[in-house]
Amino acid sequence: MPAQARTPRSDWIAAGLTALARGGPEAVRVEPLARELGATKGSFYWHFDDRAGLLEAMLDEWERTVVDDVIAQIDAGGGDARDRLRRLFALAGSFRDLPAVELAIRDWARRDAGVARRLKRLDNRRLDYMRTLFAAFADDDADAEVRCTLAFALFVGHPLIAADHPGRTRRDVLDLALAHLLR
Repeated sequence: MPAQARTPRSDWIAAGLTALARGGPEAVRVEPLARELGATKGSFYWHFDDRAGLLEAMLDEWERTVVDDVIAQIDAGGGDARDRLRRLFALAGSFRDLPAVELAIRDWARRDAGVARRLKRLDNRRLDYMRTLFAAFADDDADAEVRCTLAFALFVGHPLIAADHPGRTRRDVLDLALAHLLR
């Protein structure tokens, strides 16, 4: 593949997120990404001052995708709180690469205080949004908080569970859990 003079910035970010999911932040390196993209290092430096700039742009893109875009999409669909939560759960389950990137960022945050601060802010934004939805039909604030926490724990932890569910698929069990949270 011939090298491109200016591979789009979004391609560098997407390739960086793929590398992050595959091997953590250590796997996000300019030369291997350039080879993968069929681009020059000059193309990289057209968009970013350095590797740290790419890492920051990757986190920006992740935040936009998993918080800003998701909330906008869910709210645009209208409906009551349960309808919005159903759409939120369906949307969260539709992101093919999200679990790997999500887990890589969470692992990265264990070793990088700046990433940990950002992750905490994003998790708080996600939980605040769900909290308002659950509060619309929960018995009280404690019930809303429990439902919100369980839903988020299910989202983060479900990809890590390797157990079988006798007589049910993983999807069946996830659907049952989410239906229980919405009762």
